[in-house]
Amino acid sequence: MAKKMTGPASARQAKIDAATKNAGGGANKIIVAAVVLVVAIVAIVGGVVIADQKKQERVGTSTAVPAAAGAMGEGFVANKDATLVAGAPTLDIYEDFQCPACAQFERIMGGTVNELAEQGKIKLVYHLKTIIDANTGTTHSLTMGNAAMCAADQGSFQAFHDDVFANLPEQEGQGWTAAQTTGFAEKAGITGAALDTWQTCVDDRKYATYVESTEEASAKANITGTPTVLLAGEKLDFNQVPDAAALTAAIEAATK
Repeated sequence: MAKKMTGPASARQAKIDAATKNAGGGANKIIVAAVVLVVAIVAIVGGVVIADQKKQERVGTSTAVPAAAGAMGEGFVANKDATLVAGAPTLDIYEDFQCPACAQFERIMGGTVNELAEQGKIKLVYHLKTIIDANTGTTHSLTMGNAAMCAADQGSFQAFHDDVFANLPEQEGQGWTAAQTTGFAEKAGITGAALDTWQTCVDDRKYATYVESTEEASAKANITGTPTVLLAGEKLDFNQVPDAAALTAAIEAATK
């Protein structure tokens, strides 16, 4: 029969056993932590991949940018070909095509804005937003934004833009039919071969990624409501600028 160790030898063995036990437990904890970390990374990567897939389903794969925008995230210059007067300020308008308040703004201010832009008294820049898509689970704002940029290719952005707002559906999230959208293009003067080109542009979602980029850029700039209007970089207070005459006066005051 083996004898049980006593004295210094047994004490040393007890310390060795304790150290071995502790080391093993530490190793196990490290392994578990590593596994948890790997699972978390896989979950994050998987979430990013799914988000990218959903975005691609929504916007397609085109990376085209309208000529009057210049780059992803930048606003669309509606009067790019106008000769600006000296010191003409920039009027930035952030709009969502499904936004009732934007339609009201266009009804009150639109004609004056267009006239001042044509006269070169302002640099008119539109930033298309898609807030209501996110709120309603639709893609109508994105789809119409793409169609408007396709109309811009045919030199008919402003007329198309104005007609869409003049025909805003009564119910938010209802959107427009394909036939209605084509009707806006035709009313804007896009016909024949140009209409075919416009339709191909719409079907291919040529500018959907661009429209998405303007939403993302404006959101990063903390512009989360529509309409938002900046004159020479300063946000307009519609209580102080309630009508077209007040807007004209504000623009004249901002002209350097």
